[in-house]
Amino acid sequence: MSLESKAIEDINRALENNDTQAAASISQTYLRDLDSIPLNIAVTGESGSGKSSFVNAFRGIDNRDDRAAPTGVGETTMKPKAYPHQIYPKVTVWDLPGIGTTKFPAHQYLKHIGFEKFDFFIIVSSDRLRENDFKLAQEIMKMGKNFYFVRAKIDSNLLSAEKSQKEYDEEKTLQKIRENCIQGLEERGVTAPQVFLVSNFDLHLYDFPTLQETIERDLPSHKRDTLILALPNICSSNIKKKKEVLRSQIKFHAFTSATVAALPISGLSIAADLGLQLVAFSVSKPSLS
Repeated sequence: MSLESKAIEDINRALENNDTQAAASISQTYLRDLDSIPLNIAVTGESGSGKSSFVNAFRGIDNRDDRAAPTGVGETTMKPKAYPHQIYPKVTVWDLPGIGTTKFPAHQYLKHIGFEKFDFFIIVSSDRLRENDFKLAQEIMKMGKNFYFVRAKIDSNLLSAEKSQKEYDEEKTLQKIRENCIQGLEERGVTAPQVFLVSNFDLHLYDFPTLQETIERDLPSHKRDTLILALPNICSSNIKKKKEVLRSQIKFHAFTSATVAALPISGLSIAADLGLQLVAFSVSKPSLS
């Protein structure tokens, strides 16, 4: 049962017993719990694969922004670095060091980076999936957590293909890249692999919308809402999903206000409404991304 369903069930039970104070308390607790749900997203892969650029894109931040993860030609991430979302600070995207470096050998990688705290992993590669990517996927599978393969820099791949192919076909090229990656994963024992082709500079193109939908589907409902609110507004469907999440929260704010107003305690209704307005404003600030 989801947090929202449980809250509604408990509220209805309290109201059946004419206990409006308990119903209001349940509603306030639910809203407070929503605001404190953490979501830790790990972005990993080999050195130079485009991890940091993907971290910035996922957060809706330009690489030149002061809040951006540093990017460069070589390995710029020397230890796990947390990047809290600029509006929803409980959502943290972690830029992890490249797997297979001297400091982070593949067989000890998950231990060094603190595997347990992450909700899921995004393995980023460029050009092609490499042996360390496969090893990392196998280790994550053993730990029982979800992971997603991202082929970044797909725009550069397509540009190279266009220049080198006599009869260039973008859809066929994308399909060939995807199939080659999936074949490599299957040969190394990765069950039902999915590969998402992504441009860090044009998230609305290629497979990023499918990636976010897949992650949403895999997450528990309470964390799904947290993810939806934090995603960049790359298309109308994202905005629609955010409206649905906020609309769901508004009904709890309205209910709490109404039930508190019914309690015979001087000044309580005004104080509660002010508190609710502050909470509502904090979760509904629009993203500029």
